[in-house]
Amino acid sequence: MNSTANKFDAYWMPFTANRDFKKQPRIITGASGHHYTMDDGTRLYDMFSGLWTSGIGHCHPKVVAAVQQQVATLDYCMSFQMSNDKAFALAERVTDLAPDGISHCFFTNSGSESVDTALKIALAFHRARGESSRTRLIGREKGYHGVNFGGMSVGGMVPNRKAFSANLMPGVDHLRHTLNIEHNAFTRGQPEWGTHLADDLERLAELHDGSNIAAVIVEPVAGSAGVIPPPVGYLQRLREICDRHGILLIFDEVITAFGRVGKGFGAQRFDVVPDIITTAKGLTNGVIPMGAVLVSDAIFDAFMQGPEQMIELFHGYTYSGHPVAAAAGLAVMDVYNEEGTFEQSVILETKFADFLHSFDDHDKVIDVRNFGLMGAIEMAPREGAPGSRGLEVYKKCFWDEHVVLRNGMDTLVFSPFLNSDADELEQSFEAVRRVMDSID
Repeated sequence: MNSTANKFDAYWMPFTANRDFKKQPRIITGASGHHYTMDDGTRLYDMFSGLWTSGIGHCHPKVVAAVQQQVATLDYCMSFQMSNDKAFALAERVTDLAPDGISHCFFTNSGSESVDTALKIALAFHRARGESSRTRLIGREKGYHGVNFGGMSVGGMVPNRKAFSANLMPGVDHLRHTLNIEHNAFTRGQPEWGTHLADDLERLAELHDGSNIAAVIVEPVAGSAGVIPPPVGYLQRLREICDRHGILLIFDEVITAFGRVGKGFGAQRFDVVPDIITTAKGLTNGVIPMGAVLVSDAIFDAFMQGPEQMIELFHGYTYSGHPVAAAAGLAVMDVYNEEGTFEQSVILETKFADFLHSFDDHDKVIDVRNFGLMGAIEMAPREGAPGSRGLEVYKKCFWDEHVVLRNGMDTLVFSPFLNSDADELEQSFEAVRRVMDSID
């Protein structure tokens, strides 16, 4: 084996066509602001702000300084039966940002862990209240809730599920997804058609009896499936059905929280308060892995019963509330506040939508979808080769135009920085158009 093969062979990359990648590796060695840097000095504009993660830009000086200071002060502290000052401070900042009544925070290390934690809390909550029959969980087709077994079970991404289908959690049903190009193609923001699809939850409550359903989990705006905004009134109807049957409503806001849709949380943008919120990504701007599960007072209080010396929830992680991650999170919260990041995001929405929908009449495009600073351009697949057109656009944007985006099969997905420069964004979309025009 030659040295080049050795150099790239050891790392089994996640969600990557490893053999294809290693023919021409795309290696990033630095980042600053809105750009990545390769080892030869080439700068690339990041149209995906990390992986929906880095809304305030890469290597923000305030966050860098906070991490450097913390790792030199307290690198790690056990979180079982003791903790660190930064974890408590961050929990308070995050819950202050959350909708009213959501005032308790359990730290995890990722969005996947946040989802599994939320599902466990939901099941344990009902048991603590004497409703142990509530064990059924409801997800949604095309939903992405991470890749742990709980998240895969309630998730609806077929490629993520098919190899593990025999071992996914039992007692899980799925609502139909709300993506319908026939009715909603090229809609700006929330589509009018599809609100009735929330009634799937009522149908499942009738089928299983609502008293046997623990929780339903949805993304306020589905992200990994290619940006699917909820129809007008859809989330409100889910909330009503949950209330009617005593079902917990979980919003997976790993993507939509922290300004991605213009508010601290998508729940506030849509004016629907869930019982549990999962988050990660923007919590630390992607600098240090960290996630969180936010719960209502009613859920937290249900656990705070019985002998005080007993552990209320037998769950947690070695790195829950890690002090360096929490320090990063605190600095990020400061930046959001001091720089008006969420307000910047709202101002940019209209321009972003205009750039996206300038592709509405492109001959290769069958749909354009957007909400907040989440957007997707769906191209028609090549006959017999689904996904090949999307991957080619991604690669040519990277190598020829020095622009980074993300493709899910033939759907190009965009997640710009919350503080993006409109001119840079426009130039990047022009680069995307040049690439799309150049391929068959």
